[in-house]
Amino acid sequence: MPIDNDYFKNRQQNNGGGNNNNSNGGGGNFQPPFETPEFFKNLGKKAGMLYVVIIIIAALFIFKPFVIVESGEVGIKSTTGKYEETPLRPGFHLYIPGFQKVVLIDTKVRLMNYASIEVGGSMDQSIRLNPAINILDARGLPVSIELTVQYRLTAEGAPTTIANWGFSWEDKIINPVVRDIVRNIVGIYTAEELPTKRNEIAVKIENGVRANIDALPGTPVALLSVQLREIVLPPKIKEQIERVQIANQESERVKYEVLRAKQEAEKRAAQATGEAEAKRIEAQGRADAVTIEAKAQSVANKSIAESLTPSLLQMQQIEVQGKFNEALRENKDAKIFLTPGGSTPNIWVDTKDKARDTTINQ
Repeated sequence: MPIDNDYFKNRQQNNGGGNNNNSNGGGGNFQPPFETPEFFKNLGKKAGMLYVVIIIIAALFIFKPFVIVESGEVGIKSTTGKYEETPLRPGFHLYIPGFQKVVLIDTKVRLMNYASIEVGGSMDQSIRLNPAINILDARGLPVSIELTVQYRLTAEGAPTTIANWGFSWEDKIINPVVRDIVRNIVGIYTAEELPTKRNEIAVKIENGVRANIDALPGTPVALLSVQLREIVLPPKIKEQIERVQIANQESERVKYEVLRAKQEAEKRAAQATGEAEAKRIEAQGRADAVTIEAKAQSVANKSIAESLTPSLLQMQQIEVQGKFNEALRENKDAKIFLTPGGSTPNIWVDTKDKARDTTINQ
C-alpha cells in the first residue's frame, strides 16, 4: 500500500507558518524524517500483489507443504491419521500441512546380525545387532548360533506393513521367525554333529525362514539371504571334537602310509616281473635264434646231401687221389689213413720233421 505523506506535508506547512512569528526559528528548511522510496511510489496498487506473493513464498518455506522422496525410499501419506495404500515413489510430492503427513520409509537392503560378542551400536541404521541365538541341543547342552540375515521392506506393501506392524516391524516379523526356526532345526542335533552337518543345517535354516516370511499376507518383506556364520559349542565338547579330529587325522595318516608302502611293494613287484619277463623274452629270442639257425643249417645240410651225387663223389675221390699222388712224390714215407665206409680219406703227410708236419683235412 502506498504510504500517506499528508501528515508530514501538513506538519511542514504548520511549522512554516509558525516561523513567520519567530524570525529565529528557521522553519523554512524543515525536512520530514521519512520519505517514501520512489519504487513504492511507482508501484501503486501493484504493491498489494507483491506482498501476497512474498507471503505465499514465505509460507511455503515455513510450513513446507511438499516432500522429496529419494531413491531407496518410499513415502507413506496419511490423511487425518489414515495411511493411503499407494506409496509415494521417489520424486517431488505435495501435501496439505495440518491435514496430511508424509513419512519416509527406507526400502534399501538391511542386515540383522546375531553375534555372541557384544559390540557397540552401529551408526548405520540399516544394520541391527542382536545377541546370538542360544539353543539346547538334543542332549540339553547349550549351543550358540551366529547368523546374518539380509532383507528389505517391499515398496508396494510398505503402507500396509507400517499400518499393521508399526515402525518396529523388524522386531515383529524378522527376529521372532529367525529365532524360532533356528531353535527348531538345531535342537534336533547333538553338539558333536553340528560341525559335521553345518552345510545341511544352514540350508534348512534359510529354507525355513524364507518359507515363513513369504507366507505372510501381502509379502511385506523380501528375504534375500540367511547366512550361518558360526556355531559356538561348549568348551568341553569343542575339546572332545578336537581330540576326535586329531585321532582321525592320525588314522588317516597311518592309512596313507600303509597304502604308500603297499604301492611301493606293488611297484617293486611289477619291476621284478617286468625284468623277469624281459629276460625270458631275451632267452626265448636267443633260443629261437639258435633254433632258426639249426633249422637253416639242417636245410643247408640236406641241400648239400641231396647235391652229393655218385658222380660228384667220384670226382672228389679223383681230386683226393691226385693230392695223394702229389704227397707221395714229396714224401715217400707218408702214412695214409682211410676212414671206413669209402668216404673221402684223411691224409697225414709225415716228413719225419716235427717242425714241418702238415695235416690236410678234406
